[in-house]
Amino acid sequence: MWITTSTDTVKKPTAIALGNFDGIHQGHRVVLQPILDQYNFTDQDSSGDRDAYPTLVSFYPHPKEFFTGNKIKLLTPIEEKAQYLGSLGFQQLVLLPFDQKLAGLAPQQFVEEILVNQLQARQISIGEDFRFGCQRKGTAIDLQNIAAKFDIKVNINNLRKFHDHKQQPVRISSSLIRQALTHGAIEQANFMLGRPYNLIGKVVKGQQLGRTIGFPTANLQLPVDKFLPCYGVYVVNVSWENFALRGVMNIGCRPTVDGNNATVEVHLLNWAGDLYDKTLTVSLQRFLRPEQKFSSLEALKQQISSDCQDASERGRK
Repeated sequence: MWITTSTDTVKKPTAIALGNFDGIHQGHRVVLQPILDQYNFTDQDSSGDRDAYPTLVSFYPHPKEFFTGNKIKLLTPIEEKAQYLGSLGFQQLVLLPFDQKLAGLAPQQFVEEILVNQLQARQISIGEDFRFGCQRKGTAIDLQNIAAKFDIKVNINNLRKFHDHKQQPVRISSSLIRQALTHGAIEQANFMLGRPYNLIGKVVKGQQLGRTIGFPTANLQLPVDKFLPCYGVYVVNVSWENFALRGVMNIGCRPTVDGNNATVEVHLLNWAGDLYDKTLTVSLQRFLRPEQKFSSLEALKQQISSDCQDASERGRK
């Protein structure tokens, strides 16, 4: 998967899915699919050149981060996003540096300078709510009309919706997924994503308190911009190399042992071995309970044992 922040190093010509795409959720997949359907990365013309490179074009930093100055936690940090896009069939991820110059381009300028001249776009796919150009003045229809002057086809895609508990149609969005994760609604978040929400990180040494009470944990070091769900205990599936096991994960500050900093720790069921420096993919399945402070280590041990039993039983269902 080719990742670049410079249009000078983009593989051209391109077939572009254009947007932020944080999470690569089911709504995003609707926008990505026309590019994947039209441009297979193995397709070549008679000269041996690629017809067009399936490309996701996004912005870095996130435009909201640029305008507000506030750091945004991402559902899919860059490396995770690239890994997932590659599995779908995309060949490159282009991160346009979002600065004052880019923010100030009029819609016509953005199309001509970026999409036509720098990216050599042959096809573009967007969501119906896409906005671009200075002060977000350009609409999806504007992009379609401007691009048509350069013989560039623009697919405008209806956004994916689902019905809530009141049977009202709700648009799937990255914001709604963050909200679900914040409230421990893991099944809802996973449904909108179309897959489990993952935490991917390297195992580093922690305080090793878990092994003193019989429940050793792998302490995960995650990307600093990764969005974390609410503090508490989760049933998870954990994979690395050729292994895949059920586990229990705790996110929080471990109040029973006077922890101060937030940690992400995973206890693997029926596992004994050295995981240091291994990269684990932790897939969230269910939220078990909020983080809480126990009266003693023995009470904590009993609760962890109960959590593990719960995780094991849910895994058999």
